[in-house]
Amino acid sequence: MKFVIQRVAKAMVTVDDDVTGAIGKGFVVFVGISQNDNEQIADKMVDKLTKMRIFEDDSGKTNLDLKSVNGRILMISQFTLYADCKKGNRPSFIKAGSPDEANRLYEYCIKRVRDFGIPVESGIFGADMKVSLLNNGPFTIVLDSEEIL
Repeated sequence: MKFVIQRVAKAMVTVDDDVTGAIGKGFVVFVGISQNDNEQIADKMVDKLTKMRIFEDDSGKTNLDLKSVNGRILMISQFTLYADCKKGNRPSFIKAGSPDEANRLYEYCIKRVRDFGIPVESGIFGADMKVSLLNNGPFTIVLDSEEIL
């Protein structure tokens, strides 16, 4: 599982010109699900995400988590995080999870974030989404379950 986390001042996602999710201060999280992912991996990733301290405190140090700043999360499914570009110029997505299982785990991640008491907005799995965001920093973190678990 991969999460690309961007600290934002605001963000929104639209599908067919309809806003499906919008947040102010918080994280935009692009979620990639692989063939090998499961609930245990998702639990560990969400735990790390919800406790990540990348907001500045009064001293200017990145010491505060989402709850400390009343932040929100906008979660967007993005199978392209599992693009394999080793051969040729056209990426292969063979390592990405099957659509049904990836959607189930994506929805599971959203539920688990809510279980931590953090408000979550989302895109629509598999839809052609337009994401706009104002990255605050810029501050971008990549969490890869193969590297942190």
